[in-house]
Amino acid sequence: MADCLFCRIVSGDIESNVVHQDDTVVAFRDINPQSPTHIVIVPRKHIPSLSDLADVDDGIVGHLVRIAAEIARTEGIAEQGYRLVANCGPAAGQSVDHLHFHLLGGRNLSWPPG
Repeated sequence: MADCLFCRIVSGDIESNVVHQDDTVVAFRDINPQSPTHIVIVPRKHIPSLSDLADVDDGIVGHLVRIAAEIARTEGIAEQGYRLVANCGPAAGQSVDHLHFHLLGGRNLSWPPG
C-alpha cells in the first residue's frame, strides 16, 4: 500500500536501520526506542493488524516470532530476557496499520505495561 509507512520501509522507499530481512520479513531499529534494544519486525505482506490474519498467514506469523527470537540472541538480550509486543488497534497503541511486533530488551521491563 502506497500510503503505509511500513510498506514504504519494506520497499526501500524510506530508509531504515535494518537488522534482518528475508523473503517474508523486515526488521529494523525503532526511531523512537522505548528500551536499549527496540526492533520493529514486520511482514513484507501488508496485513493491517492481528485482527486481519487469515489461515493463509499462519506461516508468516510463525516466521515473525522465530525471527524475533533469533534477533534477540544476535542482539545479546535473549539470555536475560526480552518482550515481544503486538499492539492491535488504536486503544492498544497501534499507530501504523501494518502488522508488526516490537522486540524490546536491554533493561528490566515492568509489568503490567502501559
